[in-house]
Amino acid sequence: EHILEINADGIEHVKLIDATPIGINVRSTVATYAGVHDELRKLYARSDGAKEKGYKASDFSYNTGSLRCPGCDGTGVVSLDVQFLPDVDIPCPDCRGSRYARSAYAVKLTDKSGEQASLPELMDMDVNSAIEFCSEMKSVSQRLRVLQQLGLGYLTLGEETPSLSGGEAQRVKLANELARRSTGKTVYILDEPTTGLHIADVHRLIEVLQKLVDAGNTVIVIEHNLDLIKCADHIIDLGPEGGSAGGEIVAEGTPEQVAEVPGSFTGQYLKPILEKDKILQEKEQNK
Repeated sequence: EHILEINADGIEHVKLIDATPIGINVRSTVATYAGVHDELRKLYARSDGAKEKGYKASDFSYNTGSLRCPGCDGTGVVSLDVQFLPDVDIPCPDCRGSRYARSAYAVKLTDKSGEQASLPELMDMDVNSAIEFCSEMKSVSQRLRVLQQLGLGYLTLGEETPSLSGGEAQRVKLANELARRSTGKTVYILDEPTTGLHIADVHRLIEVLQKLVDAGNTVIVIEHNLDLIKCADHIIDLGPEGGSAGGEIVAEGTPEQVAEVPGSFTGQYLKPILEKDKILQEKEQNK
């Protein structure tokens, strides 16, 4: 049957946050995608060093600015023509992959502890280090903190987004969505966002997804991780097996309801986890 009409009252957007690569060229970085590079360019343009030289925010762009490296045109890499083999990309020998000319290193900002850093030096920092340096830059630090909450504090600001793993790309996309002002009328669809995450990062991810739900949005997650499944408001358990032996709705309802369905493998593994959580909660209440 063909669907003739869908009435989705209260839903303005549906966004798929999947693991497909971000961007197709080296000009796309964690900083540009997360929306902090433009803010940083403005901040550096307001510094005394930039004003003395007459630099504007546009000069700090490594795509078109005057401070980009002339050797690689701001890409950070150059191609070597190897006979009988495909071209090989190597870090630019002039800027060593920073994308900026040497003159960009002369313009610095100072953080509250007195540490100084130029924009290319800041782009070489990981998110954890950059948060400390940018602690007084509210618009920048807020966006970086979301990346940190999603377990991406080890990524450098200048890291090329096409080189990110599928899981990293998915969480960077999620961070970008979280940084936007939510209307509370969006449906987010995520495909196994816990893949490759440490259990501590899984718990952080759950907290982030809960914030989206608390704001009125709907989050649909395709997942096998029981730590995330047990936090769902509603579960649809497909099975009973995988592939051609599956595809049927085995159980549906709250985690507690699914845990009581004998034919649900998810329910069988979910039940002892819920019982353990209940015991721990009772102990906390009795303290």
